[in-house]
Amino acid sequence: MHSLSSTFYVAAWLATMALLLLSLRLRRRRNPLNRPPGPKPWPIIGNLNLMGPLPHRSIHDLSQKYGEIMQLKFGSRNVVVGSSAEIAKILLKTQDLNFACRPKTAAGKYTTYNYSDMTWSPYGPYWRQARKMCLVVLFSAKRLESYEYIRVEETNALLKSLFEANGNEIRLKDLLSTVTLNVISRMVLGKRYLDESEDSIVSPDEFRKMLDELFLLNGVFNIGDFIPWTGFMDLQGYVKRMKVVSKKFDRFLEHVLDEHNARRIAEGEKFVARDMVDLLMQVADDPDLDVKIERNGVKAFTQDLLAAGTESSATTIEWAISEILKKPEIFQKATEELDRVIGKNSWVQEKDLPNLPYIRAIATEAMRLHPVAPMLVPRRTREDCKVAGYDITEGTQVFVNIWSSMRDPKSWDQPEDFCPERFIGKEVDIKGHDFRLIPFGAGRRMCPGYSLALKLIEGTLANLLHGFNWKLPGTMTKDDLNMEETFGLSTPRKVPLVIEARPRLPLDVYRF
Repeated sequence: MHSLSSTFYVAAWLATMALLLLSLRLRRRRNPLNRPPGPKPWPIIGNLNLMGPLPHRSIHDLSQKYGEIMQLKFGSRNVVVGSSAEIAKILLKTQDLNFACRPKTAAGKYTTYNYSDMTWSPYGPYWRQARKMCLVVLFSAKRLESYEYIRVEETNALLKSLFEANGNEIRLKDLLSTVTLNVISRMVLGKRYLDESEDSIVSPDEFRKMLDELFLLNGVFNIGDFIPWTGFMDLQGYVKRMKVVSKKFDRFLEHVLDEHNARRIAEGEKFVARDMVDLLMQVADDPDLDVKIERNGVKAFTQDLLAAGTESSATTIEWAISEILKKPEIFQKATEELDRVIGKNSWVQEKDLPNLPYIRAIATEAMRLHPVAPMLVPRRTREDCKVAGYDITEGTQVFVNIWSSMRDPKSWDQPEDFCPERFIGKEVDIKGHDFRLIPFGAGRRMCPGYSLALKLIEGTLANLLHGFNWKLPGTMTKDDLNMEETFGLSTPRKVPLVIEARPRLPLDVYRF
């Protein structure tokens, strides 16, 4: 009798669910969704076949046909792409709250301690607490000002290395990565953990390779993210690589936290936080936190700080120098401004930067034409909504293709040209308010470390241009310079820039 009763209830439940699903399907047929235009998807793979090695360019080409808001299908996932300033403003400001979540990806799971960092953690109490910690504790104006001496010392070390190179060929990105990594390492970790020594946990070269791999794997189109039933096969081998690089980072980060914790115990009540890891560990110990930050969370935030702070600055400066080599007249204008404002007997200091509008224009134009994250980090809709009259359903993955919007001829004259002059004499906002120009994103998910990035980019670039004449090696001409890019979470040069630098100031200035 009990068995019959259970069977009846199960049958009734199944019948009810079937009727609900049928009702929903009939309702949608009567009121079909008005989805954005887009190419017809193939079975199983959707539109993944249309993605080339540079997805932001592939999507840009599709947007020229289907418009500023476009619907795609990646495997079984609905994807919407905004490719104009107008749509970006709706997604990142007007309806920012609804688009503030992140999709679940293998990269978030395997490289950020199961979504424990700022980048991939879902929108909610944990993320809001982390965001507040970044803005109030880690990246406050007072905190960044207190670390200026570190930026000065490491910039001087870079300039000294260039002077000692004595016109020999150098790979610029290697030197830029070293100086930015040393700055970030000392600010975040308290010392140069990456110096070459017998007790180094990881070499600088190996760490740079780890960072490159991390950025690549966080930006790839992993088939398992879009066709979930293929995930266990790891068809592209990306998940295996994610696990490998995550293990390497974890070994390094465990060493860092152990050393910091040992100092805290040794100093007891006299302990004073000296770096960002100290601050993170103090915050994690706060009993009044809304959401507890575990040890993995501290490691995830530390990894974010090291990776984002290093890659964005070095990549942008390398692109800026590359563009200047293509247009020598820009270098001439820059040095005229530097010689007039700074003079030939001193280096550029951070307090001088507001008085160097052309240098700032060069940096801004480099970020416009070569955004570090060309499609930002993807978002996910939290509930059904309408954007520009189109229906966007809950769970849709959303990209903002700023590579397209920052080259939009409706917003920019000659958008493909590198032209710093376009920003001279104009109020330019790159801090998330002018949606024609959002290299750091906008809204709740905007990069919280943008103010530090700007100091590193503008200060380092100014001194590189002030202190050295730049030349391509051998008989290479500007027409031979390869300007191709490679794709990941960032878009560095495909071929690293090899260059020669010769002093342009009196020799006494190079005595650091």
